[in-house]
Amino acid sequence: MREMKMKRVISEAGRLLAPAVLMLLLTATAYATTPGITGPTFNLVASPAFISQPDGAGVYSWGYGCNGAPSGYAPAAITNAFCNTMQVPGPTLIVTQGQTVTVNLTNDLPAPAGNTSILFPGFNVATSGGVAGLLTQEATPGGGTVTYTFTATAPGTRAYYSGTQGDLQVEMGLYGAIIVLPSAIPTNCDSGVHTSNSTARAFWGEQDFRLAHAAYNHPGACYDREYLFQFSEMDARIHREAEEQATRTCTACMSVATEPYVPAYFMVNGRSMPDLMDPNYASEYPHQPYNGNPHMHPGELTLLRIIGTGRWQHPFHEHGNHVRILARDGNLILSQSDPNSLAGPLLFTTTTTPGLAMDGIYYWTGKGLNWDPYGHNSASSDPNAKLPCAADPNGYNTGDPTAINYFEWCQDHNKPLQATPVGDVAGGGPATLPDPNIFANGAWFGGSPYLGPNATVRAVGSTGTTPPSGTVANSPTGEAGFAFMWHSHNEREITTNNIFPGGMLMMMLVDSREFPIDESK
Repeated sequence: MREMKMKRVISEAGRLLAPAVLMLLLTATAYATTPGITGPTFNLVASPAFISQPDGAGVYSWGYGCNGAPSGYAPAAITNAFCNTMQVPGPTLIVTQGQTVTVNLTNDLPAPAGNTSILFPGFNVATSGGVAGLLTQEATPGGGTVTYTFTATAPGTRAYYSGTQGDLQVEMGLYGAIIVLPSAIPTNCDSGVHTSNSTARAFWGEQDFRLAHAAYNHPGACYDREYLFQFSEMDARIHREAEEQATRTCTACMSVATEPYVPAYFMVNGRSMPDLMDPNYASEYPHQPYNGNPHMHPGELTLLRIIGTGRWQHPFHEHGNHVRILARDGNLILSQSDPNSLAGPLLFTTTTTPGLAMDGIYYWTGKGLNWDPYGHNSASSDPNAKLPCAADPNGYNTGDPTAINYFEWCQDHNKPLQATPVGDVAGGGPATLPDPNIFANGAWFGGSPYLGPNATVRAVGSTGTTPPSGTVANSPTGEAGFAFMWHSHNEREITTNNIFPGGMLMMMLVDSREFPIDESK
């Protein structure tokens, strides 16, 4: 099957952007997952390097990285992974519940920076080596080491970060994520719709990029796809002052004013838009290996692992659906009246405070659109426009996982967006499409409200087309998907150095099943 490119999957999804902005947003490759290194022993080093921003700036930063080759990478389907001696955020540490985790930290920061350390909130940590600090044992400059040991007692997503002069060292980039996988997977995670979703992926040649089949040992924590989003911000002045003082010939003498705090860079997984939409482990970001661009098929339960880092709240909004929260900081949210039932909130905006982590489930099916997003049309000569929809007890077409319209909401099957394109709502259907003669579309904006192959020419309606029927980048017979903007609701955070678009901004891409999502590159 051919490779899935972001620029081939964009269409109207109820959210219009200026064409020039969309052209800028949607020219990268659509890959994301939850990559990291596997334990239970990790050898990390704290060291400096420059990280890049879309405005061309190289920002002096500190980060945790691998001190030698790690024991392994996950998910196994990614074959081009690397772990340098410094990265922002630090390597995602992946372990299994019940394992004894050992983290050996070496301090390779400039001598003026002084000691450094790591905190692992939520775990009972034993230490050896190093020197006593305010919050934990610390590694001294010049290659000093300290060892942290703890048992991964409970599954979930958590943050780790420096416990030494946090106002400076966390700001400089000394933070990361630790993911604990459950020791047992509920049987329902490998049956029913989850088995059908796996069958669909295998039929179309997709690999499985999950770290596990459940986030927790709970039947409500099953998932089909997953992503990690770690939010942070940077004040370039602080980084500039640290760079200037890094060459001093003294130890622990750095004095950087961390107030007033005026961040100008807002990052997801160490990158800002549009860089965050480039692939994981892209060679142009040697110290920012993780991207942030989600991609899914209708009906998949998508696990979002979300972490807030830095000093600011980050109110992140996922368009297309709410997010059902499973847990916060590794703690399942259970009903008081029924401890076996999940009771997490359904969030319009997943707002993080510094250090807060949460796990939640997002999904999209097309239910509620009130038109057939697959463009079925019994009068069409295209066989893809005549696919049947047999509703299961929940109303979805799940009988044949190999069908292009697998997981279609059958109540809207063969329902037109409007009876006559470029007509009016009274002509039938819930929306009025724009006149193609006056509608401005960019190179990557397809304008089609339909999923799948030939989406712009097999639309329901008497003319058989939906304006505009193709773009500079995609022919009328090319594939189309839905693009939902995911972004911070703090408007300043969707800029880079006060220029829009940038910062904490990405696109969730939804594609029908016949187009494989390849996250291995």
